[in-house]
Amino acid sequence: MAALPTLETDRLVLRPLVVRDAGAMHHFLSDEEAMRYWSSGPHTSVAETRAYIAVNSVGGRYPSWAITKAGGEALGWVVLIAGREGVAEIGYNLRRSHWRKGYVGEAVARVIDHGFGEMGLCRISADTDPDNEGSNALLEKLGFQREGYLREEWTTHLGVRDSIVWGLLRREWEGAAGKKTED
Repeated sequence: MAALPTLETDRLVLRPLVVRDAGAMHHFLSDEEAMRYWSSGPHTSVAETRAYIAVNSVGGRYPSWAITKAGGEALGWVVLIAGREGVAEIGYNLRRSHWRKGYVGEAVARVIDHGFGEMGLCRISADTDPDNEGSNALLEKLGFQREGYLREEWTTHLGVRDSIVWGLLRREWEGAAGKKTED
């Protein structure tokens, strides 16, 4: 895999996630409320977070960007999990103290631009818990289409959970971006 580029938005710098971000990411990954709809329960130690981050950081399995202000401490991350050729699943999280400021939407939109542009993806999907109102609203706002509802799809720390499958195609994203520039 090629080196992961640093991506920028008006307010954020998305830099490659590294293992040394574990201390900062532990704020999210140990927060019971923030982890409510995550696929695993809250982490109990920085060592657990470090091991988890190692899978998702530079040299790990998935391209992952730390969400930062000016390249500093990781406030969260955005990850693209490769599927078949031209397809990836997007995931994201953010420290609760930074919720409702538009950071996740801004960061996810920038990674979507990169995925459809430089990476040449044709489809990006997402998978959410039906009760995760914030994430479901964000995906809808970004133009994702609800494509399916999978009953009893995941077993998590909350028990057996349903899942909503979301999808966004490159042509839909490019069409929406063109429309926004015309307004």
